[in-house]
Amino acid sequence: MDDRTFRNAMGCFATGVTVIATEVDGEAHGMTANAFMSQSLNPKLVVISLKEDTNMLKRIKESGHFSVNVLSEDQKDLSMIFAGQIKTEEKISFDSLDGKPVLSGALAQVACNVKSEYVEGDHTLVVGQVSAVKLEDGEPLIFSKGQYRTLEKPVPMKN
Repeated sequence: MDDRTFRNAMGCFATGVTVIATEVDGEAHGMTANAFMSQSLNPKLVVISLKEDTNMLKRIKESGHFSVNVLSEDQKDLSMIFAGQIKTEEKISFDSLDGKPVLSGALAQVACNVKSEYVEGDHTLVVGQVSAVKLEDGEPLIFSKGQYRTLEKPVPMKN
C-alpha cells in the first residue's frame, strides 16, 4: 500500500487534539499532536509519539519534562498556531503546572517527567510519568479525516 492510503486509513480514527509543551532555557515551546494516550494507572503514565526529526523531541530530551494540553472545542486557533498552519507574531502565554508550561483553558493539563523513550520506525514513543493534572469544564476539539470537528451536545435520555 502507498503512504497516502495508509494515512487516509489512520485518519478515520477520530482523536482529540493536544498541544505538547516543554521549556528549555526559560522559553516555552509547543507543538500540536494527536498521538497521545494514557498508558498506566499505577504508576500514572502517558505516551506521546513524536517524529524523530522534530524540534519538540530534541527539546523534551533536553528538558526531561513535558506537558500534554487537551484542547477544548474553542481552541482550534491554538491548535493551528502550534501546527504551523497559522502564522502569528503574537506571543502565546503559558501558565505553569508543577514547573511545566501549560495552556490556559485546556480541558486537561497533564504535567509529566520523561520516564523512558522507545524508537519505533520514524517516531520516538516518549513515556511520561504524570506529576500533576488540572481539569477544566468544556467539550473537546476533535480531529478526523483531516478536519477539525466538535462533539454534538448530549441529548438528555427520556425515561
